[in-house]
Amino acid sequence: MPKLPDATPRLILRVAIAVPLYRLFDYLAPSNIDVTILAPGIRLEVPFGTSKKIAYLIETSNDSEIAPEKLKPIERILDDKPLLSTKDIRLLHWASRYYHHPLGEVFSTAFPATLRKGKEASLQLPEPAYTLSETGIKTLAEQLKRSPNQQKVLVHFQHLHPNWLTKTELTHWDKNCQPAVKALLAKALLTQTASNAMPQKNTDGNTLITKPRTIKAIHDDVSNLQLNTEQQEAINAVLVSLGKFAVFLLEGITGSGKTEVYIQIIRSVLERGQQVLVLVPEINLTPQLEERFRQRFSVVMTLSHSNLTDKQRHTAWLNMQQGESAILLGTRSALFTPLKKPGLIILDEEHDASFKQQEGFRFSARDVAIMRGKLLNIPVLLGSATPSLESLHNANQQRYQHLILSQRAGNAVEPTLYLLDIRNKKLHHGLYEGLINELRKVLSNGEQVLIFLNRRGFAPTLICHGCGWVARCRHCDANMVIHNYENLLRCHHCGREQRLLPNCPACKTGELMPLGLGTERIEEALRELFPDKTLVRLDRDTTQRKGSLERYLAQINEGKADIILGTQMLAKGHHFPNVTLVAIVDVDSGLFSIDYHATERLAQLIVQVSGRAGRAEKPGKVILQTRHPDHALLNTLIREGYRSFTHIALAERKQALLPPFSYHALIRAQAGNPNLPLAFLQAAAALTKTYKAAHGIQILGPVPAPMEKRAGLYRYQLLFQSNKRTDLQKLLAELITNIDNIKHAKKIRWSLDVDPVDLF
Repeated sequence: MPKLPDATPRLILRVAIAVPLYRLFDYLAPSNIDVTILAPGIRLEVPFGTSKKIAYLIETSNDSEIAPEKLKPIERILDDKPLLSTKDIRLLHWASRYYHHPLGEVFSTAFPATLRKGKEASLQLPEPAYTLSETGIKTLAEQLKRSPNQQKVLVHFQHLHPNWLTKTELTHWDKNCQPAVKALLAKALLTQTASNAMPQKNTDGNTLITKPRTIKAIHDDVSNLQLNTEQQEAINAVLVSLGKFAVFLLEGITGSGKTEVYIQIIRSVLERGQQVLVLVPEINLTPQLEERFRQRFSVVMTLSHSNLTDKQRHTAWLNMQQGESAILLGTRSALFTPLKKPGLIILDEEHDASFKQQEGFRFSARDVAIMRGKLLNIPVLLGSATPSLESLHNANQQRYQHLILSQRAGNAVEPTLYLLDIRNKKLHHGLYEGLINELRKVLSNGEQVLIFLNRRGFAPTLICHGCGWVARCRHCDANMVIHNYENLLRCHHCGREQRLLPNCPACKTGELMPLGLGTERIEEALRELFPDKTLVRLDRDTTQRKGSLERYLAQINEGKADIILGTQMLAKGHHFPNVTLVAIVDVDSGLFSIDYHATERLAQLIVQVSGRAGRAEKPGKVILQTRHPDHALLNTLIREGYRSFTHIALAERKQALLPPFSYHALIRAQAGNPNLPLAFLQAAAALTKTYKAAHGIQILGPVPAPMEKRAGLYRYQLLFQSNKRTDLQKLLAELITNIDNIKHAKKIRWSLDVDPVDLF
């Protein structure tokens, strides 16, 4: 009997799954599948071990290294077509290769949590919204006195007019109001429509726009706006490049009108019917920028950051992907959001280290944004008053076009900086009498003062005055921080907490006392010194509740706060026109560090904080308390400015062959047993030295991390330095292929950080 031919082999689907493995996985396609829908990028549900996972199709194939009978079929196909464009998929492949991170986890980063869990990629129908009709506006409430519930609802709408309310908002106001709403609709006193067709509201619920929101609807009243020559030149330079790739570095001193430059360029992009992606480094920068944008543009604007719910981020992602929104304002995680009609990418405060992801997929939003702009063939605009040394170097090398705003907008002038020598001076909870007198003088004039201390809590150390015992964290090489208002000691590294101790646990008799300064301690001192003044403290502890930051900022801008005290969340992006004095209480804390980035960060911080003073008609003054008044960095900044500092810093980096004149990659390893990460990194170093690609690459370490123990784990690191990026990439690619074969690899946690922004 003749042998029957083999059945047609099933198609193989090669997929990426969000697991920490540097490989793809093969599955069988369903029989009789329409192969036209099997496009790279679609989501699939697949069996994985004893569970099911969401996978991303990378390619199809007719063969596999695994025997066909061992392959499992996929469970289901979730998308009819890819949710990401071909260019966005190319970006993810590039990012996976450059940062040497598993492709599945990179793909997963590009999707909101809902889509990563397999939810349907569809926008929900808009919620019903209600507003007064023309008749309802004119109707007197007394006419409904026989229907008190209807009268109550009508009065509520008339009080809010021209605002509108959704069904959810109405129910929240009065859970029993729906029968009255239906009756008012029947009487044509209210009208109902979809909420997405209504004018936009600001964060307080007030209507800002009276036009339907479409991608081309632009409301930009600039009739009274006078741009200076530098602003106009910067705008023109970018506008010429719309529709093609270019990178611009907009270096503008604080208060020079960078945001207005952004707005004018965005307006032109919107007029072309295109979308804009605007990234900021921190959530606290979004409220003021959002308000400025909403005042100027009557388009659908979407927010994306970690304070939003999964549902809100799902909607934001799909609104941009489907072209329903014109502007996306978000933090680092919003970078990979798909754009149906991409036109421009803006990174505000491009120098900020928050643009670098520090866990998991360690990517730089700035660098990936530039690659995304290149693939999409659109311009990328980087803005900062204190550009990073890397960006300035790229501008010097003509890779970026350097745009400079050297004067403040309007009649404002730059503040004057003063060093206040506090050596051998008596301090009142960290404040010198000379500074206190300056505060009194400014406050007596009805102006605001800003006090900056980049350390929250009451004090960073609790010490015994009798025996010298210090409260240390059992899990970290760090002191416990005093939080007086909560009566707690808290570790700012692992989060461990305990109640404040009444007595010294070592000598049992010694007096426990705080050592050092925190914002709580300065607040206590200021309230004692100025009991009749209103003080607002802005740090992570006071802004945890939703909406608290916005309320504090509104209080400051309305003139209802005299003293503004805070940490680095005050350092950039905020416009407080009545602040005429800025005081930096402890500038010395950033002068001495083993990390070569430290001086750059301190210079940026000083300039950014100083920039909050004198932003309107009144001149500003900045006072820096220091015990090192002769320090070169401080004197260069005060006498010659940030530009001169960067020239010196770049020359020092070049002499030392540090980035941007070389390229770094850092492998970190940690485990509960200190011997394991050290042995693992020693083996990794020995392995790399056997590679041909290792020629010319410095391998430094392994050494303990600056904070060796954190959250109960011992941490070590291995640094690679190369003068050529391509050589370093080749070495890392070869190492990653073999690293899991190193002894102890399964017993420790390790990570690779390409272009690290710190060595901690």
